[in-house]
Amino acid sequence: MLTPNGARQIEQAIAMLSQQVDAGADSDALAALKRGLRYWHARHATMEIVEPIATPSTVAFGTHVTIKRGGKAKQLHIVGEDEADPAAGPIAWTSPIARALEGASPGDVVEFQAAGHEEEIIVLSVTGA
Repeated sequence: MLTPNGARQIEQAIAMLSQQVDAGADSDALAALKRGLRYWHARHATMEIVEPIATPSTVAFGTHVTIKRGGKAKQLHIVGEDEADPAAGPIAWTSPIARALEGASPGDVVEFQAAGHEEEIIVLSVTGA
């Protein structure tokens, strides 16, 4: 599963790698580029684009979620594995925190196991794309 933005990212990766292959390179670099191109073509062939819900009421794939964890507010975006970038906010729908938050509504407190201890996460808001 991925968002429409994730589909665009895959298409851009294919275009970039195709250009690099066409430009030529030494045999080792060319082999690596072709491996990457095969990977992204396979991901493209099997991608399942999920349109985001315009006005979600619970945490789900594609939603933007503001949480309070450890006393700090943080914004997350639940996305596909290929478009995840946890340091920037987008997290994979398969990540432990996304799975823990799935189905939660604003105001809910979610118990989350992290680093061997349980902590509470408060869902502050859930919005669409």
